Amino acid sequence: MASETFSYDLKIPHDRVAVLIGKKGGMKRQLEFQTKTKITVDSEEGDVMIVGNDAVNLFTAREVIQAIGRGFNPELATLLLNQDYLFESMNIKDYAKTKNDELRLKGRIIGEEGKSRRVIEELTECYICVYGKTISIIGIVEQLPLARRAIEMLLSGSPHATVYQWLEKQRSKIKQMKAVQW
Repeated sequence: MASETFSYDLKIPHDRVAVLIGKKGGMKRQLEFQTKTKITVDSEEGDVMIVGNDAVNLFTAREVIQAIGRGFNPELATLLLNQDYLFESMNIKDYAKTKNDELRLKGRIIGEEGKSRRVIEELTECYICVYGKTISIIGIVEQLPLARRAIEMLLSGSPHATVYQWLEKQRSKIKQMKAVQW
């Protein structure tokens, strides 16, 4: 019986195409090898086609490519090859009414000299990238919802201190639950 072929078509920003391809095509080749897929990139348009026989590997390749397209460096994006990691992207436009709102909200997430983003990353053990009109997260399955909720709280206007305190409480709860399991 012939194996079934699956494919995904997606688009990434033009300025992220070179990052996906990598030096002398190295990143693309590595991703193809690790996911057992064939990746075709139209570097003019930013169109990417992924073809493979294994739906799970195909999905994983798509997630890695989307993460690179949303501003993550390839080293972080390839964390998604591990099934314990997830990728999620949020659109700032869902929270902003105007262009000025978008800029203000990006600033709230990043914080002064990147402090807000860094604190959320440290408290949730996730990685956050603010790129274009999106905020994207790569994190461990159990931690990613905490990072998402913290970002949603900031986008909805919660004070930074409130968000940090909430994250600290969640972190304590997780530590207590892990201690009980031992």
